[in-house]
Amino acid sequence: METKVAEIADGIYRLSTYVPEIAAPAGLAFNQFLILGDEPLMFHTGLRKMFPLNLEAVRKIIPPEKLRWITFGHYEADECGAMNEWLKVAPNAEIAHGQTGVMVSLNDMSDKAPRVLQDGEVVDIGGRRVRYIDTPHTPHGWDAGVVYEESTGTLLVGDLFTQLGDRPALIHGGDIVTPAMEAENIFQYSALNPGMGATIRSLAKFAPKTLALMHGPSFAGDGAAALHALANEYDNRLANRVPVAIKNAA
Repeated sequence: METKVAEIADGIYRLSTYVPEIAAPAGLAFNQFLILGDEPLMFHTGLRKMFPLNLEAVRKIIPPEKLRWITFGHYEADECGAMNEWLKVAPNAEIAHGQTGVMVSLNDMSDKAPRVLQDGEVVDIGGRRVRYIDTPHTPHGWDAGVVYEESTGTLLVGDLFTQLGDRPALIHGGDIVTPAMEAENIFQYSALNPGMGATIRSLAKFAPKTLALMHGPSFAGDGAAALHALANEYDNRLANRVPVAIKNAA
């Protein structure tokens, strides 16, 4: 395996490791994002076992010890498995996440006391403003959240729009909802809930120019339209969902 580096927006780098064995033959890419500034921020740490690959990738962009902020979509191995490894190489770095994630996981699992980010809070990383947004249970995890980099209009959407394959780092326009629904059919990774569509639509107000996917290519285009289309798909799935019969254990 190798971790490829590509700039997907001004000063925002995608670090992508493709694993062909997952959902073979299509495979799945695992993406982290490095946002440059006086205080560089990493969104997703990558899996702990991928840390050496991602460390070398970061070294191509900045000295790793300059990393100042670490955040992620929710508490899960591919989102934050290597957070303590990053804290060791970047002693001034700080884990930052929403109140739920800090309360239920990070206060215990992080080697360094994490910072709680309120819904909508903006972190000034020096020349850039990064906004944290709570998205509970969307697509999964009650601690879920996304971040929005204001100067480039980049929404880092975590597991939303997940798709299979080893795609280009950045695609311009086109349909990213259909391949996301194909991945949903395979993994069934979303926690369908009545508020899911509304939560996704609420992100459209930022009118993002770029959507940075954790699994799949980043998308340059009408991010608001893509978010509305994705929300409609999940609303339809929820409306047509067949209830699962629960047998009486007795």
